[in-house]
Amino acid sequence: MTHSVERPILFLDVDGPLIPFGPSLSRLQTPASVSKAFPDQGNPLLGRLDHAVGPRLMALGCDLVWASTWMDEANESVAPRIGLPSLPVVEWPDASTNDGPRGLHWKTRPLVEWADDRPFIWVDDEISGMDRIWVAAQHQGPSLLYRVDPAKGLTEGDFSVLADWLRTTVPNLDSGTDA
Repeated sequence: MTHSVERPILFLDVDGPLIPFGPSLSRLQTPASVSKAFPDQGNPLLGRLDHAVGPRLMALGCDLVWASTWMDEANESVAPRIGLPSLPVVEWPDASTNDGPRGLHWKTRPLVEWADDRPFIWVDDEISGMDRIWVAAQHQGPSLLYRVDPAKGLTEGDFSVLADWLRTTVPNLDSGTDA
């Protein structure tokens, strides 16, 4: 069976969506067990990663791409801790943060260029209304710019929104699961 719509891309930021900054993270505060399997490599925030997030992301059925200033370090330090394989990484151009209209995030233009009219989701904690307006005007394919609460990181509710958008926007999408 062939699909008329390409598999969507999910651009994924690390700080905020995967490493929450909220004060009450008791479910994740087991640094002794985390550090034995994966040393924190000088970054104590790595202990805040939730190992269940990787399989949930894979089950969405998207092509996952790191869209973070972590760049290749995301594959070395984050991916193995949350059960992801090595992922492609957006290489950020050396452009001025003043490119584009006022309020446009510096990641927005490179992500739209990378997507090249494919459907995409951008999961970040710094998405604004200007980013949504600009993407709607510049990107020919479907897109969801999804802002995650950086105090909580990706939650069950966030995964529901992402899955619902994929089901309604890309209905012939094969999920990454056998179910």
